[in-house]
Amino acid sequence: MKKRDDMTFPFEEYERRINELRQRMQGRLLDAVVISDPENIMYLTDYQTTGYSFFQALVVPLEGDPFMITRVLEESNIHARTWVEVTRPYPDTGDAIQMLVEALKEFGLSGKNIGYERNSYFFPAYHQDAIHTTFTNGRLLDCFGIVEEGRITKSKHEIKVMRKAALATEAGMQAGYEACATGVTENEVAAAISHAMFCAGGEFPAVMPYVTSGPRSMIGHATWEGRKIEAGEHVFLEVGGCYRRYHTAMMRTVVLGEMSDSFYKAQETMKLALHKLKEVLRPGLTVSDADNLVRAIITSNDVGGRLITRSGYSIGIAFPPSWDEGYIISLKQGDSSVLREGMTFHIIPWMWGVDGDKTVGISDTLHITANGCESFFTLPEDFVVKPEYAAKGASKAKPDKDTQKEEKDLSAPTDMQVASAQANIKTAEKLSNSKKESA
Repeated sequence: MKKRDDMTFPFEEYERRINELRQRMQGRLLDAVVISDPENIMYLTDYQTTGYSFFQALVVPLEGDPFMITRVLEESNIHARTWVEVTRPYPDTGDAIQMLVEALKEFGLSGKNIGYERNSYFFPAYHQDAIHTTFTNGRLLDCFGIVEEGRITKSKHEIKVMRKAALATEAGMQAGYEACATGVTENEVAAAISHAMFCAGGEFPAVMPYVTSGPRSMIGHATWEGRKIEAGEHVFLEVGGCYRRYHTAMMRTVVLGEMSDSFYKAQETMKLALHKLKEVLRPGLTVSDADNLVRAIITSNDVGGRLITRSGYSIGIAFPPSWDEGYIISLKQGDSSVLREGMTFHIIPWMWGVDGDKTVGISDTLHITANGCESFFTLPEDFVVKPEYAAKGASKAKPDKDTQKEEKDLSAPTDMQVASAQANIKTAEKLSNSKKESA
């Protein structure tokens, strides 16, 4: 490993990651692993490129120097960005898998147990078929998830980088608020968001901003398509800021006109879900308990809104097509995985189908601390209301006292979920204390 001081993190951070990976390899009786997932390669080496559609791999042997297989063009990224010293590039006219197999033999890995990421997006079936038919003197074993076991919790260095990503997220969202107006296109709003993110130090995100207005907000994962925003409509925004490939994400809602009773109820329901969850999120809580708490609050609404997805997912390193680390861990029903200090989540108590034809959202990116959780953001959660853009002839619809009273009562259906979560936390604390005493 080439020691250098110009990488995203201190050199010792990468040493730790490789050493911990090797410990997991020993536990799985693996002599080497072939890592092809772009996020995992970056986590281990700081390597990144937009050219990851071409085959690339980091090979980490249990002993000896790791080496990389890349397209010739991408080899420059290895030397410019990483601690890796040994490379075996292949030309555009060459065979990437043949180069990989030859390198495995060159470095004494024939006849060994080799792990590979069978579920990686970037190790397609035809490449896997090729390595199985050409690497015949050793055993190829699926090790998918072996790097993610390290990525699941973030170090203090990673949290610091995510805070920089959060600055880009908030700058973009603020610009989105300001750009929303009658007659403006969704494209113009997206352009304002992107410009602000990049000027704030952000880099290209794994997903560009989601910007949908009026009825288009009901289309899942849709974004800008040139539609002009009309008076009296709302705009759904979801922005993911990125710094050194680490992301933080945020949903917000802009209302062009007056706040309707149903929108006020939706806003307060989502805020309540976030606030109740923040009260109980801490190491020891299961992801299922967290999801049940959010889901119970959202389900209690009477404005037609539904939570049709999981209520949160891990977030961190990402390349297109997604900023989502949810395949590592998500907040979802029936999952007994336990939260740990250093985990980071995008919490999404959004509501699909308010009034039957509108989607609204408020979300937050949090990290789990030793005793609770903290947000990366400072922007208010309330909908941004612009009454000057109300539709002509629309009556002012401010929430009445009955509506506000109903919102205060929304917490009642969640008492059982809160009690359950708190009971699990107490159990986790007792286990933790008993371990400390026995130690």
